[in-house]
Parts: sequence; structure tokens; C-alpha cells
Amino acid sequence: MAIEQARDYLKAWGCADQIIELEHSSATVALAAEALGTEEARIAKTLSFWVQEQPVLVVTAGDQKIDNAKYKAFFHVKAKMLSYEEVEPVIGHPVGGVCPFGIHPGIPVYLDESLKRFETVFPACGSGNSAIELTPDRLFEIAQAQAWINVCK
Repeated sequence: MAIEQARDYLKAWGCADQIIELEHSSATVALAAEALGTEEARIAKTLSFWVQEQPVLVVTAGDQKIDNAKYKAFFHVKAKMLSYEEVEPVIGHPVGGVCPFGIHPGIPVYLDESLKRFETVFPACGSGNSAIELTPDRLFEIAQAQAWINVCK
């Protein structure tokens, strides 16, 4: 189960006990914000893209959308998201629970600068009803992100 993969991963960082398991779905930004009692912008949504043959995760603030020109300038390819059917087998988490914790090895993670405007953000933890509250810098550290990038509008 994907939440257990995320939990095991977060255990190594000393924060598995901070996972919030919700009674209601948090599978979308709007549902997560409602379930957590926060604004949508503070939901750290994890998007899955193909860069050539390599899957890549980009974590952005919940109120942001990918800017195709900025994305192409950084990754040197047009933004192409994984299909719904590809996400779980390729990344290791189902749609609605995708996060940068406990993913399949070798998948680079990038954090968008849109997250930096908040003291804390809420990424998912492998399921459609889980989250964890982290500072953006701690999220960067735990996700072992490659870089802060600017690919949103």
C-alpha cells in the first residue's frame, strides 16, 4: 500500500508520526484544503511528468498551474504529464496520493518556488486521504529535491 511506502520513507526522516490520516478524501487540492481546514494554495500538489523517457515529479503550491514556456525553458521539452493509468505503476503512488515520499527509485523531484511563500505546506503521503505539514525547506530536504525551480504561472 502506497501510504505504507510513504510512512516507511518518512520514518527514516523521523517524521512518520506526523502523517495526518483524514476521514475525508484529500485526493484533490480542493478536498485536501477542506479536510485540513486550510487554503488551497498551501496544498503541495505533486505533478508527474515525462521528460524524454524519464518520469519527473514537480511539487507546486495548490493554486498554481504549470507555465508551458517556463517548463520548456527548464526541462527543454514540452510538458507531458503521465496518463492516469501510468501514474501508480511508474511513480509508486495512486493519483490523489502522489507525493515525493517512498516513490520508485531514480525519479527526480523538483519543488516550485511558489511553495516558498508559506511557512508550512501540506503534501500528500501516498493515499487519497493523507497529508503531512512541513516547512518548504524541510519538504525540499525530505523529498531530496534536485532544485527549486520556477515553472508556474
